[in-house]
Amino acid sequence: MSFLEYRVRFIPRGARKLLHVNWPLVVLLTAVASVGFLMLTSAAGGDVSRWAEPHIVRFAAGLVLMLLIGLVPIWFWRSVSGLAYAFALVLLVMVEFFGTVGMGAQRWIDLGFIQFQPSEMMKIALVMCLAAYYDWLPLSSVSRPQWVLVPLILILIPAAIIFRQPDLGTMVLLVVGSGIVMFCAGVSWWYFLGVAGAAAGMVFTVFLSRGTDWQILQDYQYRRINIFLDPSIDPLGAGYHITQSKIALGSGGWAGKGFMQGTQSRLNFLPEKHTDFIFTTLAEEFGFVGGFSLLSLYGLIIFVCVLSALGNKNRFGALLTLGVSAALFLHVLVNISMVVGLAPVVGVPLPLVSYGGSALLVLMMAFGLVQSAHVYRWRN
Repeated sequence: MSFLEYRVRFIPRGARKLLHVNWPLVVLLTAVASVGFLMLTSAAGGDVSRWAEPHIVRFAAGLVLMLLIGLVPIWFWRSVSGLAYAFALVLLVMVEFFGTVGMGAQRWIDLGFIQFQPSEMMKIALVMCLAAYYDWLPLSSVSRPQWVLVPLILILIPAAIIFRQPDLGTMVLLVVGSGIVMFCAGVSWWYFLGVAGAAAGMVFTVFLSRGTDWQILQDYQYRRINIFLDPSIDPLGAGYHITQSKIALGSGGWAGKGFMQGTQSRLNFLPEKHTDFIFTTLAEEFGFVGGFSLLSLYGLIIFVCVLSALGNKNRFGALLTLGVSAALFLHVLVNISMVVGLAPVVGVPLPLVSYGGSALLVLMMAFGLVQSAHVYRWRN
């Protein structure tokens, strides 16, 4: 028996599980959250208490929550996945009756100490439910039509509710993220080709419905599409956000203007600089080097998660890990695409960096599930 094994024997069994936690993932998450702390301090003009301090307090609470969730056996999370989905669905329905309205949308429930957005919880609950479903379903039945219909229903019900709020960005992320879980579970390519064709038809129908009695999207959502195609048609109105974002991104150059030296941010030309457009604040102050470094950290988080999933002997844990990493990738992709003008502005925050409460805490809970899958990865 080695000296290390001898010492481990005297560690309490519960605490011993901490040795199996994916600590590189913890370090990477903390590094990204620290970037958020710095940028929120800069966005507030050096005032730590305004956005940065609440952000780091929430992250610290989320970190503790992540570790606690990670120590719970993965079989427990599999057994409650259906309940988690049902609970998230009830909360989504409650938004219809008791939700608070902000920026023209009804998406939040006011809990007093935080504005909670149930659609954020649904993203993770749906991944849990799909992972449990495909863990239960034999591989030979994965692509059979009757067994593909079940997850489609599970996806479409919350997607329809979120679309009514309206929250098109979250709905798209929910559907695409769920589709990735289905793909990883082994569902045939032909279904995805069919969905792609249906999506193309839906896009055509959306544009065809504009100005009619059966118009599908809200007027402001059509304006977002117009501005995405040509921001110059309303540079001081709907196109202001993306125009100022591009100016900030371009002015940062290779190495940026320096911490708290970004003129677009400091002079308040950049809207939503602490939430959806915080990446432009980073790019202006730290340039290409800073932006690339942050994206590299995100890439490492996803890489570590994928490695953990590939080495996981538990099918539920592997699919759950892949689903959470896919959700992170999609959030980063959409947010960065949005602020650089490659996608319409849909109000998707940058994970761990943007200021927010429910999105950050739910994300840390999701990584707690990833930790649980990693800690108990040797158990089928």
